[in-house]
Amino acid sequence: MENRIYKLESATKVPIRVMPGHFSTNHSHINFYVDTTALKARQSEAEAAARDLAAKYVYNTVVDTIVCIEGTEVIGAFLAQQLSEAGVMSMNAHKTIYVTAPEYDNNGQLIFRDNIRPMIAGKNIIVLLADVTTGRTSARCVEAIQYYGGIVRGVCALFSVVDNVNEFPVTAIFTKKDVPDYQAYRPAECPYCKAGVRLDALVNSFGYSKL
Repeated sequence: MENRIYKLESATKVPIRVMPGHFSTNHSHINFYVDTTALKARQSEAEAAARDLAAKYVYNTVVDTIVCIEGTEVIGAFLAQQLSEAGVMSMNAHKTIYVTAPEYDNNGQLIFRDNIRPMIAGKNIIVLLADVTTGRTSARCVEAIQYYGGIVRGVCALFSVVDNVNEFPVTAIFTKKDVPDYQAYRPAECPYCKAGVRLDALVNSFGYSKL
């Protein structure tokens, strides 16, 4: 499996790794696993990714809070720094940007505790994800933020297959144009399963587990 990994770079040299195969996510079966681990964990690459994303919001977006999903908090911190240094306006009392993440309850619902809610209610918020494939996770996050009184100003991701989530355009460093053969299927409709092709791995925002 490892020898099938190949590397892609954005125009600004931000790298990701892509692995073809047959994979199962929480919502679908996919034929490529896009590995964003290094971008989320390595300081230099996280900073480069944040710089790429910040360029999309510098001129026309007020940002009070960045809500990080799927372990993107390191990138979120750099994104807040990049936006602040570029002069992006924040309405917060201390003129700085909050970086936070939701919690998941036992039913998988996204919640914000009472001590976090002041960072959400009435705030201008960017949602940051590792990847957007079906859009279900990002849609749930947008709905949760709106439920708690937040004002979603944008959705951004390291990799996205979809162009918008709940009518919000998705800004991404890498898109399906970079992985043109990428496909996501409902498990019951997966052609690999119908052809008897075994799953290579279970994948989620933490990585993959071989089967």
